[in-house]
Amino acid sequence: MDALTGERSTPISESPVSGVTDFDEFVAARSTGLLRTAYLLTRDHALAEDLLQTSLTKAWFAWSRIEDRPEPYVRKILVNTYASWWRRRWNGEQAYAEPPEPPTPSDSGPGSYGEVDQRNDLWDAMGRLPRRQRAVVVLRFVEDLSEAETARLLGVSTGTVKSQTSKALAKLRIDPALATDSTSTTTSTTEDDA
Repeated sequence: MDALTGERSTPISESPVSGVTDFDEFVAARSTGLLRTAYLLTRDHALAEDLLQTSLTKAWFAWSRIEDRPEPYVRKILVNTYASWWRRRWNGEQAYAEPPEPPTPSDSGPGSYGEVDQRNDLWDAMGRLPRRQRAVVVLRFVEDLSEAETARLLGVSTGTVKSQTSKALAKLRIDPALATDSTSTTTSTTEDDA
């Protein structure tokens, strides 16, 4: 690379280490999105980083085979590695430090107690879902994958993705932590009218 102009003297494809460069570019471009997926699956920052690192290590060894479409393959490694950790009941490290201070209250807007409470309630409700249902919800609604892509990634049929999505959403709808106050208000007004 020419230090003054910033141009490469030889193209990457002609470089003898083009596989390494392609992998490095993939990691730099997609690691944030993959880390988000890992975090949503594990619900723990450190465990998500470990999961992503393990998945990328496995992908490195298969890079020559997956170089043309690496992201679906790496996502599948991510989900399968997470499932194998769960099957082995790998618990990892437990943090014992004091939790951070809660956000300061504001009347409205981001960071208000109500918004934080809603996010925590949703997070807790997602944690109560079975792992496959949680994986389907994360891939379908957070990663915005289609039913076919989710099915291919999880190695199940499209019908399984649809049924798991339906069951997960049904459980989230009836979860007491996510119950809205509108149901209690309508019952109290009906009782007052009678």
